Amino acid sequence: MKKAKIYMLTLAMIASLGFTSCEAVKNTNNTQRGVAIGAASGAVLGGVLGNNVGKGGNTALGAIIGGVVGGAAGGVIGNRMDKQAQKIDEALPGAEVVREGEGIKLVLGENSVNFDLGKATLTAKAKTNLDRLVPVFNEYPDTDILIVGHTDSSGGADLNQKLSEQRAASVKTYLASKGLKGGRFVTKGMGPAEPLADNATKDGMAKNRRVEFAITANEKMVQDAEKEAAKK
Repeated sequence: MKKAKIYMLTLAMIASLGFTSCEAVKNTNNTQRGVAIGAASGAVLGGVLGNNVGKGGNTALGAIIGGVVGGAAGGVIGNRMDKQAQKIDEALPGAEVVREGEGIKLVLGENSVNFDLGKATLTAKAKTNLDRLVPVFNEYPDTDILIVGHTDSSGGADLNQKLSEQRAASVKTYLASKGLKGGRFVTKGMGPAEPLADNATKDGMAKNRRVEFAITANEKMVQDAEKEAAKK
């Protein structure tokens, strides 16, 4: 019920900005949706949405929506994230780069970032691909990055949980070793709790072994965006 009310409120705000049909709502871009959500109540609404999404099964997406600023400042942030997402896609074509609201969800599967079997040690291939992200993260320093480790369901639950935490931490440690500020990163392990595919098949298990990034605006980016929006 709460999610339904929030959704209707968001639609109402979008409509108030001039989008008067369902098709128009679907065709709004990230910046326009950010403005609408901000009008609905900004970070408070974003926090409620984020909690619901996180409980529904995607920690990275929940973190992005939960950090929504909204309003005109949200539109500025969305524009900056559009540019960063494009740079990430160009740097690492094999990754899944998804623009969501005012943030970026980046999914690195086994073909992009993998580890030694049953360990948290990054392979040479994984390091090479992470190296490609470093220049982009350096170019856009005003972001916070949540790194979430995921496993398949093989093995014990406790082992998988610990392994997912260690793998997320390994990615953070490696990126920090390349000169990125460690304070930008927060890590979390979800074990097999958020599968993308059926763990009953080998292909499904392979898809579930992944690392996800939630890239959001830090306080400096938010403040800069608010100042820029105020000038318009």
